[in-house]
Amino acid sequence: MSSKGPDWRGIAITGASGGIGAALAEAVAAPGRTLLLMGRDADRLAAAAARVRARGGAVETAALPLSDRAALAETLQEFDRRHPVDLLVANAGVKTGNARGVEPAAQTARVLDVNLGAAFATVGAVLPAMQARGRGRIALTGSMAAVAPVGDLLSYAASKAGLHAYAKGLRRAVAGTGVGVTLLVPGFVDTPMTDRHAGPTPLLLAPEAAARRFADGLARGARVVAAPRRLWWLARLGEALPGPWADRAVAGHAARIAPDADEVRDEPPARP
Repeated sequence: MSSKGPDWRGIAITGASGGIGAALAEAVAAPGRTLLLMGRDADRLAAAAARVRARGGAVETAALPLSDRAALAETLQEFDRRHPVDLLVANAGVKTGNARGVEPAAQTARVLDVNLGAAFATVGAVLPAMQARGRGRIALTGSMAAVAPVGDLLSYAASKAGLHAYAKGLRRAVAGTGVGVTLLVPGFVDTPMTDRHAGPTPLLLAPEAAARRFADGLARGARVVAAPRRLWWLARLGEALPGPWADRAVAGHAARIAPDADEVRDEPPARP
């Protein structure tokens, strides 16, 4: 089914200023659809909005930090009043590395807040209205790191694993209401976040390729959409191996994660 198949009129996407979010916005943009793109970088949001308009979609942007829960809810609900949201994509995410298992506490809190807490808040802002209308689809962007966690991404993998559980539980919670839930599971995608990943990036995808797969899966109403599928099956099969074998397989993908501009180093790293 084409990504233009569903009757999506209002679409809201967090983490839409670049990477998968911006590519997905472009993939689902079409005449008759109005998108709300949310992120923190106004200039990058403007560039993403221009690509949506080039495909015939109407677009609004909101540059705000997801840590401001009141502004997040107000922005989503105000947009929903004018353009009832048929597709909500909680896509924002951050990651950080660690030194032999030790992460600065402030940075761990930031990862959990953005990747998990903000996703809860995003859904909570719109879900009641979706249920009242009896329609809508919620997409949550997880990660292959939740399927086969590596030692270099502790808080990231844990937060995404929580999001995977949330997606499954939410699907069961809204069953029969007309609202669907889809878990998006990207592997390595060529984004600024992956640029900070100094290590193997098997089956690396362009954001546009991942977005096309996700858009098609959302259009079908799929429960889980993984990109690339081959890495999804390899990760699942690897984790099904006996523990020591699975550990050795994952150890071959060790990496060093460079900090992003917002990381807070409130504790010294562990000694190597």
